[in-house]
Amino acid sequence: MTAAVLRAGLVGLGSMGRHHARVLAGLDGVDLVGVVDPMGDKNGWAQGAPVLSTVEELIALGVDYAVVACPTALHEEVGLQLADAGVCALIEKPLADTVEGARRLVEAFESRGLVAGVGHIERCNPALRSLRSRLEAGELGDVFQVVTRRQGPFPHRIADVGVVKDLATHDIDLTGWVTGQTYTSIAAHTVSKSGRPHEDMVSAVGQLSDGTMVNHLVNWLSPLKERFTSVTGERGCYIADTLTADLTFHSNAAVATEWEALRAFRGVSEGDMIRYAIPKREPLLVEHELFRDAVRGESADICTLRQGLRTVEVAAAVLESAVSRTTVRLDTDSAAA
Repeated sequence: MTAAVLRAGLVGLGSMGRHHARVLAGLDGVDLVGVVDPMGDKNGWAQGAPVLSTVEELIALGVDYAVVACPTALHEEVGLQLADAGVCALIEKPLADTVEGARRLVEAFESRGLVAGVGHIERCNPALRSLRSRLEAGELGDVFQVVTRRQGPFPHRIADVGVVKDLATHDIDLTGWVTGQTYTSIAAHTVSKSGRPHEDMVSAVGQLSDGTMVNHLVNWLSPLKERFTSVTGERGCYIADTLTADLTFHSNAAVATEWEALRAFRGVSEGDMIRYAIPKREPLLVEHELFRDAVRGESADICTLRQGLRTVEVAAAVLESAVSRTTVRLDTDSAAA
């Protein structure tokens, strides 16, 4: 029996919204029935779908779910409108611009039993999906440290948040997701060098619930674009480049020695390097397929709103630490399941 075609809508037709429109227009089992943008569609990005002025007009068309790709400051307002109307939603990251707003969204969708997710797209990057499955299989042994570097030129599309809420939320989410752990503490420094009211560089050190140490370096002041994730453990180190979707493994060599002094040394030595062959599908298409299947009740492989809330909480702790110059402890009781 063929699954019924889902009616989908899109809110926001900007730099991310245009890509959502492109993927939705070609997504199997889905009809893009309307796009909301008060600015209209002067660039022709709506893929032929009707362009509406308000969320109410979209709801009136009768949609099964909507993708929310408007500015972060509007996520809460738009999300609550959709929840009130019984419409499922895929909300771009970060879930909301405040912890309180994120909590209200979680409550609104959960209390109505609606499927809702957050567009933390790195979860759909082929290199990170492969890395996560290998960590789950125990191929690295105990995990010691996760290091991320995410830097590049300033994105002029961003006006309402700083680098922590825009870029660092990618690294916060992917670190918790690939390790299956939650943050327990974070200490951070930020700087603002571009003349904007928000921070544009952050360096953070934290700890996860199993003791794993994390380091994040994020900025939009560098002409070098870099998307680097390394996970070091007892058997070696994985390096994921999410720009190229490459995953490599550097193994600890097992070298026998007759020297007692060296045999007693609990260090590591350089071993083989393996570059994995990974099918490289577009992450945004994978994200949409997974969310479509979740709405159909066929899968639950999405970033839930509760997980998105946790990322907003950690980002808020990063900013709090930078202001207070202290290490901020995070409540593990509220961590996402």
